[in-house]
This record gives sequence, structure tokens and C-alpha cells, in this order.
Amino acid sequence: MAATKKTTAKTKSYEGFSEAERDAMKERAKELKGKEDPTEAQLAKIAGMADGDREMAQRLHDLIAAEVPELSPKLWYGMPGWTLGGKNVCFFQDAAKFKARYATFGFSDEAKIDDGDLWPTSYAVMKLTPAIEKKLIALVKKAVR
Repeated sequence: MAATKKTTAKTKSYEGFSEAERDAMKERAKELKGKEDPTEAQLAKIAGMADGDREMAQRLHDLIAAEVPELSPKLWYGMPGWTLGGKNVCFFQDAAKFKARYATFGFSDEAKIDDGDLWPTSYAVMKLTPAIEKKLIALVKKAVR
């Protein structure tokens, strides 16, 4: 006789990946197979974002190209990302991606932003001001040097 699993009120059922997580995985698989120009793919993704996020992502695309030209634009799990030597260093996640209340600028473990035993790897971005742009570009420069 097969064993049956008992459930209690405290047991949480696993629903699997969310729709947004599944979409991100599908986008990553498409990126790995894709033959599309990475810059064009990134700009197309940015063009499809909601107004405020689109403006921030476009500004970051332009700033990183001008200030940290050693990074190459590329999509990373369906988000604008920037790579060095083919490895993702940083990315922008629009608020709509996971239905968040703010966009995020983050760094992968390839980024050299270590600061002791604890440091942030992503930042909530509500608005890009000149001061915030300066801070983010300083972090991106640190991440690649």
C-alpha cells in the first residue's frame, strides 16, 4: 500500500514558481539561444517598459555606455544587464517585472563591490537624480575595476 502524506493546517503547499519567475526563466533561455544584437535587444526591452522605468533604464543605458564603456549591454533574465568578459556585472529591474513598488539596480557576484563582511548588492531606485546617477556610476566603476 502506498504511503499517503498527511497535511495539517500548518503545512504550506508549494505552488511552484510564480508566473513572473517562469517568464524570467523563459526569457533567459531565449537570451541564451538568441542571435539578436545584445544592444538592440536591451533597447527593445527598455522601450517596452512603463514610462518612469523606461526613462530610468534608458538613462542608465546611456550613462553606462559613456562612463563605463568596458561593459557591454545585454539582457539578463529579461532585464537590461551589463557584462564584462561575457559575465553579468549589473542589471536594472523595472518595477513591473515582479510587480514591485520600485525599480532595482543590482549587482551580480561578479561585481567587485565587496566592502568587508557585509555590503548591499541591489538598490531600490524611485527616481534618478544627478546625485543618484553619480552614486550608481561610481558603484558600477568600482564593480569592474
